Amino acid sequence: MAKKTTGKTAKKPTKTRGRPTDYKPEYAEQVFKLCLLGATDKAIADFFSISEKTLNTWKKKNLDFLQSIKRGKNEADANISAALYSRAKGFVKKDCEKVFQFKGNIVRAKVAEYFAPDTSAIIFWLKNRQPKLWRDKQTQVVENPDGTPVFSGFNFLPFTPVNEK
Repeated sequence: MAKKTTGKTAKKPTKTRGRPTDYKPEYAEQVFKLCLLGATDKAIADFFSISEKTLNTWKKKNLDFLQSIKRGKNEADANISAALYSRAKGFVKKDCEKVFQFKGNIVRAKVAEYFAPDTSAIIFWLKNRQPKLWRDKQTQVVENPDGTPVFSGFNFLPFTPVNEK
């Protein structure tokens, strides 16, 4: 008697191609620290002596590695954003030490140092947070009272060269 077939074929175990990965679980902690230092994907790939394509493969195959990158980059961005905000607002740094000389003796004094708002930080912040209001190039539209543009463009006559004699 003939065997009945269901039409389904048994899956063969897949063979991995290429060389084995060089990824190690401890790389997740290393990549987190690199991202805290502001490393880009290219810099991370260079650190591990791999290509950016391999780095992207590691991200896809190792969730803890990808999460370490995201966590490190987010934390670094938040720290820089907070520092930029403080610099744009101005701030007071407490417990600074000033050293003076008084009658031949060295005197150390604890002081609070004030840092004035930084104009460059303010401009940078505003251009990035509100680009429509603070960008360098402003677009202005001249309109008629009914809302139609005053100039809709210029229609030039076609250029015809004059025969030179």
